[in-house]
Amino acid sequence: MNLIDMGDVDGNRCVVRVTGRAQPGVLTGHDVLHADVLVSASFVDARLELYLIQQDLDTWQHDLAQLVPGKGATIGGDRGLSLHFFMHQDRTWSLTVQDPDRITLALGIGQQETWTQDHHQRLDLVRETWPGEVVETTPMAYEWSPNRKS
Repeated sequence: MNLIDMGDVDGNRCVVRVTGRAQPGVLTGHDVLHADVLVSASFVDARLELYLIQQDLDTWQHDLAQLVPGKGATIGGDRGLSLHFFMHQDRTWSLTVQDPDRITLALGIGQQETWTQDHHQRLDLVRETWPGEVVETTPMAYEWSPNRKS
């Protein structure tokens, strides 16, 4: 399921495809989501891995809600790979992908008129498909949420 999917007529594209839980059924990894990041342009065709925790989704939701020309939104980062999207005044985009171990690249992407609304819907679908089901009761102590779907 694509959490992020943006591209333009020039073939510049970025997709963040959530493929599932990193460690289903394991308390410490159940709510961690595995995603493939696919970035393509005339000069690059990259496939990278990204692991998202619920806090990453919360931050992404907050950034999307605040997004206007001249602002940006970031996903990932604290634990490795990060993607930073910046909306210019003309509604074109700059994407910076940073993987400290492998690659740093910048990519321009043409106008995306309904990008923000589309990505709010994508985020809602990801959360609906893989809801948070683990709670941290004390630091480093976890248990299943009472709302967990069996």
